Amino acid sequence: MNIHEYQAKALISKYGVATPPGHVAYTPEEAVQAAQKLGGKVWVVKAQIHAGGRGKAGGVKVVKSVEDVKAAAQNMLGMTLVTHQTGPAGKVVKRIYVEGGCDIKRELYLGMLVDRATSRITVMASAEGGMEIEEVAAKSPEKILKVAVDPATGIQPFHTRKIAFFLGLEGNQIASAAKFITAMYSAFNALDCSIVEINPLVVTGAGDVLALDAKVNFDDNALFRHKDIEELRDPDEEDPAELEAAKHSLNYIKLDGSIGCMVNGAGLAMATMDIIKLYGGSPANFLDVGGGATKERVTTAFKIILSDSNVEGILVNIFGGIMRCDVIAEGVVAAAREVSLHVPLVVRLEGTNVELGKKILAQSGLKILSADNLADAAEKVVKAVKEAQ
Repeated sequence: MNIHEYQAKALISKYGVATPPGHVAYTPEEAVQAAQKLGGKVWVVKAQIHAGGRGKAGGVKVVKSVEDVKAAAQNMLGMTLVTHQTGPAGKVVKRIYVEGGCDIKRELYLGMLVDRATSRITVMASAEGGMEIEEVAAKSPEKILKVAVDPATGIQPFHTRKIAFFLGLEGNQIASAAKFITAMYSAFNALDCSIVEINPLVVTGAGDVLALDAKVNFDDNALFRHKDIEELRDPDEEDPAELEAAKHSLNYIKLDGSIGCMVNGAGLAMATMDIIKLYGGSPANFLDVGGGATKERVTTAFKIILSDSNVEGILVNIFGGIMRCDVIAEGVVAAAREVSLHVPLVVRLEGTNVELGKKILAQSGLKILSADNLADAAEKVVKAVKEAQ
């Protein structure tokens, strides 16, 4: 789950992470009020969307008068911001963040994530702040420091000193950075984050270390512990089909292909997508119905897949371990009838009650292609889609 910059800053600041003061605004008038509350002579007006690269796309403006704050807000609100992360369709700006200006002397990068290779929270730091960290990693990997933190000890002073020295900090800046990194680690743990990224992390003229921007992602599997965070979800920033899937405990991610996939188990779903590509097709989604899906959930999954206008065929790939193949078959038949299925459908079943499942499909009277194995299923669905075009 993602949240907006202003929400991220409000959350991590509760744990002691230093951020510049700011206020969210939904109208130009609210933007003016925000600037007046903040005071000062310089403000930054930022478009709030779930995507990076806002500055390059005109979504971040530094202004030096209240009148300019209002003008910037009028220009941003309602505009479609297109960045390298939004895709060509872009995202409509519905809220902005007005932040007080600060005396920036240096821009750095600081991030934390769960490193699957070490099973530890890993801190990433670079003096190349303001740049895409992926670009730095590709061109100059030596400019990135990675520090894995043992969960038994948590973040320690030697960790923060190592990071501060690598970033070239000195004097009071080191103490400020140590406090910042420690607070950031506390927020990461307490909020069950998957990523916390500060880019840029700035050093001010006074030697303070501040989060000029903040990106926070959460582990969806831990959201049941954080109802307050779940309420920060912005439905306008998420795919409607993915939101609907979440309501029914379905793991769904929309992709750009034309073959809809319904599979039980994340690993099998990934393998299914790979083999579709191998046979010349392109998956339209990742969809894991889970190990204990009901007939109703399968029907809902079908509706979600078909809500994507790009879907030209569907591949159902189920291994009946905990889930029974006859339940899946009943759900497939019910869904196909309810939505008046108009695209080719290939079903591969294996496992518990597989013969009963195949019998239900065969006696349904629907045009359902049965497959003997995964390769056969992929080949059939790709062929069927091409013939239907």
